[in-house]
Amino acid sequence: MITCSVWWATPVEDTAAHRELLTDVERARFEAYRRGEDRRRFLTGRVLAKTVVGRQLGVPAGTVVFDASCEDCDKQHGPPRVPGSDLELSISHSGERVGLAVTAGAKVGLDVETTTRRADDGLLEYTLSPAERSAVAALGDDARTRAFFRYWTGKEALMKATGKGLRIPLTSLTLAPPDQPPGLVSSADPALDAAATRLAPLTPGDGYDAAVAVLTTEELDVTERWWSPATLGN
Repeated sequence: MITCSVWWATPVEDTAAHRELLTDVERARFEAYRRGEDRRRFLTGRVLAKTVVGRQLGVPAGTVVFDASCEDCDKQHGPPRVPGSDLELSISHSGERVGLAVTAGAKVGLDVETTTRRADDGLLEYTLSPAERSAVAALGDDARTRAFFRYWTGKEALMKATGKGLRIPLTSLTLAPPDQPPGLVSSADPALDAAATRLAPLTPGDGYDAAVAVLTTEELDVTERWWSPATLGN
């Protein structure tokens, strides 16, 4: 059994105490964002991750340093890793939701999306495989939109778990139909094997959809919790 802890937060305030948890490289990334809301989401992801990881490792959050080197260019803008630990992390944010997924010894991917836009034909064609488009063709607008976001978040989570992200075409993956338990049915990309993936829907709150994916053949046990800045340092 693989356990996966998912933590949800709303964006924290941009305070000196929160910024102190950033390394110089992270601070440069933070300052590169032009919009205040993007800065706060990035800051929240790092504060949340360092607090949770610090607690699991039994060390102060301020001593946690991530390696976020990109596999392609080696710059520090890739998914965060914890050197010297078997912990695997994935951070995702959208709107007023910031999420963190943590596993031990198994690659993990998390995706959260706001569900405010409609799933028009162009978006369906860009995202869904032929089998998936057939599965939603007879659905009404609301049901089709719900199914679309379930597909989208599931695929994004799977792609993040591989570390390849959007280098895997969305339409190369086929997920289970909306009326069945979530899971990867087939993949045209060798980075994903349907027999060695687990996918679970999440509950980030009204107006959002989310999923977590873990690359494993074992059963998956997922817990969701809410985090707030009041837990910092506790």
